[in-house]
Amino acid sequence: MLNIDEIRQLIKLIDESSINEFTYENEGSKVELKKQSGTVQTIQQVAAAPVQAPAPEAQAKQAPVQDAPAKEEAAKEGGNFHKITSPMVGTFYASSSPEADPYVTVGSKVTESSVVCIVEAMKLFNEIEAEVKGEIVEVLVENGQLVEYGQPLFLVKAE
Repeated sequence: MLNIDEIRQLIKLIDESSINEFTYENEGSKVELKKQSGTVQTIQQVAAAPVQAPAPEAQAKQAPVQDAPAKEEAAKEGGNFHKITSPMVGTFYASSSPEADPYVTVGSKVTESSVVCIVEAMKLFNEIEAEVKGEIVEVLVENGQLVEYGQPLFLVKAE
């Protein structure tokens, strides 16, 4: 069976190519990739149990992770800064639903157990906690953006 990194690489390759459909079968596992209206849809089957997960658009369309002025500003203040990072590869969501307010915004006060966002991977929604007490100084990713393992999500001025 393919692991998530291999599936992500396949999605990226298919999305950047002129191929509209791709199927891979190996030892009872089946992965189908189909382009539909600008996105790649992934269907993975293991022993006849289907799992479907639409993939986000190509990473080239995403905003940069963090701009240089923000880094310089943080360094100039000389404060104790902490980066909240993604514990997994997945999709970043700032709120619990599209209609809900974001968990945190710039200026929000957080504690070690404050939920700051959700990272969704393979239809599992994982709440990410701040792990530090302080104030959110910067949100480093956009809602719906694909994030990597260890990628900074928030910059927090720790107390």
